[in-house]
Amino acid sequence: MDDSGVSSSRPPDPRNSHHGNSAGLPVPGGRNRRSQACESVRHPLSKGVADRNIVYFDLETQRSFNDVGGYAHKDRMGVSVAVTYSTRRGTYEIYAEKDLHALGEELVRADLVVGWNHLQFDYPVLQPHVFHTLADQTLNLDMMLDLEARLGFRLKLDVVASATLGTGKTAGGLDALRWWQEHQRSGEFEPLGRIAEYCACDVKVTRLVHEHALAHGHLRYEDRNGAIATVEVDWT
Repeated sequence: MDDSGVSSSRPPDPRNSHHGNSAGLPVPGGRNRRSQACESVRHPLSKGVADRNIVYFDLETQRSFNDVGGYAHKDRMGVSVAVTYSTRRGTYEIYAEKDLHALGEELVRADLVVGWNHLQFDYPVLQPHVFHTLADQTLNLDMMLDLEARLGFRLKLDVVASATLGTGKTAGGLDALRWWQEHQRSGEFEPLGRIAEYCACDVKVTRLVHEHALAHGHLRYEDRNGAIATVEVDWT
C-alpha cells in the first residue's frame, strides 16, 4: 500500500526495530488476515503533522481482568508488548517488557500522545513499569474519551475504523492473551511476534483514524440501528 511518511507499508517487522531486536521478537511465518486488512488502508493525510512529534501508542497485556481481580487492578495486568509510531521518526518502535522504561521516556518527550482509551487503560497498566507519572507528564488526545464527551457513549476503535476507513480488526485482545500464554508455556518467541504485529496494526489504525479526523474534521461510526453516522471533531 501507499504508506506516506511511513518507513514500511505494513505493520513493522519486529526484527527491524531496535527494541524489537533487543527482545528477539520474530515475525510470524505467514501474514494473517489482520495484517492484510491493516495493509489495505491508504493514508488519508500525507502532511500536516510534521511540525509536531505525535506519538501513537498501544500495548497488550499479560493477564486479563479476571486474572487480576477486576478492572480496578489494571496495574497488575503486566505488559507483553507495546508499540509506538512517531511522526518525527516516521517509524514504529516495539517495546518488550524489559524496555518499558524507554517507552516511558518516549511518551513524556512527545509533543502529543494519541491513543484509544489509553488514559484510562494503557497508562494505568504501564504506570508500575516506568519512572514518570504518565498522566501528569504527558500531553494527550484520547480519541475514545473525546468522542464519548461529544456523543454521550463509548465507541470501539473497530467500529470507528470500519465506518471511516473501511477496515476493521480481525483479531482481538483475547488472541493476544492466548499468544502470551503460548509464549510462557513454550518459551518460543514466535507468539510474541504475533502480539507485536497485532499491536502494531492497532497503532496504525489509530493513526489513520486520527489523520482522517485532522484532514476532514469528522469521523464515522455505525450507530445502534446499524446506520452510518458522522461526528464532527476538531483535533487540530
